[in-house]
Formats: sequence, structure tokens, C-alpha cells
Amino acid sequence: MPTMRDVARLADVSIATVSFVINDTKPVAPATRARVEEAMQQLGYRRNALGRALASKRTRIIALLYPALQRRLSETAVKFFTSATQTAKDLGYNLVLWPISNDAGQIEELISSGFIDGVLLMEVQLDDARVERLQRSTLPFALIGRTRHPEELPYVDVDFENSMIEAVSYLEGLGHSRLCFVDSGGAEHALSGYGPVVRSRATFAAEVERRGLESVHLSCEESPMSGQNAAEKLLETAPDTTAVILMNDNASFGFLNGLNRRGIDVPGDMSVLLIGSTPDGAAATDPRLTVLTLPSTELGRMGVETLVDQLEEPGGPMRQAVVICCFEEGQSTGPVQR
Repeated sequence: MPTMRDVARLADVSIATVSFVINDTKPVAPATRARVEEAMQQLGYRRNALGRALASKRTRIIALLYPALQRRLSETAVKFFTSATQTAKDLGYNLVLWPISNDAGQIEELISSGFIDGVLLMEVQLDDARVERLQRSTLPFALIGRTRHPEELPYVDVDFENSMIEAVSYLEGLGHSRLCFVDSGGAEHALSGYGPVVRSRATFAAEVERRGLESVHLSCEESPMSGQNAAEKLLETAPDTTAVILMNDNASFGFLNGLNRRGIDVPGDMSVLLIGSTPDGAAATDPRLTVLTLPSTELGRMGVETLVDQLEEPGGPMRQAVVICCFEEGQSTGPVQR
């Protein structure tokens, strides 16, 4: 196995210079750095991550905290993880997925371990105890989501408010005046005050009132069976509904199946629009759903960049950004049948 001495000999530099290049502890002339890097590649020398961490007092590991108990893993989350992992690698960091609950107490050990350089927090609640605990620590962090008062926090988030406005406007443009919103807030272990659900509910209620539309709101758990039950409940309580905005990816298949079992044609009798999914998720049903897709890949990249900004430039400009969903028309929406 090649050693630092072998690299120094081939590059015709000192062992100390090789160490400076590997650990980024002192500046090295670009030409010299290139020579050392080439020697490392020729010899197949691999950096010792532990040694580098000890030298720089940084592990270059960031943790992605995901409350797996309260939020079921979906395809959109997987796309986010993949993008975040690649971005971290491109920026010289390693990303680890930390599936813990949303209990702030579970963060204590993570903060004090010294194992990570920073935290990327997902599935943020409006009043999130995890954020409050991180604010009291010296550990850099960034949010995928927003609290009730995010003014002093680094975050990137989905603009669910304007995405909901776009959904309501699109359906109204097709002539629909009786709308239903189905979200995922009915799960047994659902996050209390989960930002996307709370903001989407409020925006939906405000929009239908502003436009003078009739509406109903339902919640169900994140499963096909719950989606089927939600469809049956809708037909029992508001049978005149002509369009549904569905913000529950894992319940979408069951919801359409429930409508079909009751003889409801989509989109002939009822239009269905999905918010917060992927093109593949929308294509998994028959008919293929019209969808506002989550910018998962973009969000994963931006989230890691936001955290790395805090790590590389402490006290520098704080990123705060929202990204709207992308509209893709399918076969599940159409003009209201009068």
C-alpha cells in the first residue's frame, strides 16, 4: 500500500507538503498541488479520512436528520437524499442519513458527539423543538422547511403556498367550483404543526373563499387503504365535489381506486390533481395524474449548499430560498361536466 513518503518521493516534494495537500492545513502552490495530486493518482494513494479529520479538527461529515417514525419514506424523499449525497460529495463532504424521531432530546447525543460538522434538518414543524435546541448549540445547521418565524434561520423550502394557488386557479379555469383538499395530516404519528400541511391548508381555505368556491377538507394516513377510505368518505359527505387536490402521495393509488369502485370516472365525473409527488409517482395510477412535482433534486442540492455555506464561511450571508413546484398535465383533470 503506497504511503505519504512514496507520494512525496514521486512528486519530488517533502512529506510535509504532501500532508498540507491532503489535509488542507496550509496553502500550497497550484503547480505543486497538481504534482502531488497526480502522484497520488498514479500510486493509487487514498486519503486517510481519520487522519485528515484529526489534522483539521473537522470530520467533513454532515448529518441529514429525518423523522422516520412520523414521516413515511417516499420516492420524493429518496430523490432528495440522492441529490443531497452527491452534492455533499462534490463539495468534499460525506452525508449520513440519521433517521430519528422529531424529539429534540435525541439530538443531544448527536450535538455532543463531535462526530459531525453540521446538521441538515428535514420535515420542519412550525414550532420545532429540534430547531430551538440547535440554536442553543454551536453546531452549524440548515433547514429543509421553515418554522413559524424563520427570519434568522438558514433554509430552503418548497413554496407550497403559490403551488396551491396555482392548483386552485387551474381547476377553476376548467370550470370547477366545488373543490376538495385531501392531505396527509390524519396519520396516527403525524408531525404536529408540520409546515407544508399547515401552510397548504391555510392557503387552500383562503383561495376558495377569495374566489367564492365551495370546498371541503379531508385528511388521511399515508397508505393506499387510507386513500380508498378518504374517497368513500368524500362521496358520502360531499358528493357534488367535482375536483380534488390531493397532497398525499402514498394515498393517491388508493384514492383513485376508491373512486373507481364507486363508479366515479376520472376525469369525466371528478378531476384529481396531485401536489408534491414525482412524474413517476403520477404515472403509477390509471389515469396518469396531473401533478405539481416537488423540486426534490434541486432542493437536495440547495439544502447541502446552504449548510456548507455555514461551515465554510461562518457569519457569512445566510441563504433563505423557496422553490415552487412544477406543473405537469396528465389525464386525470378536465373540464367540469355540466
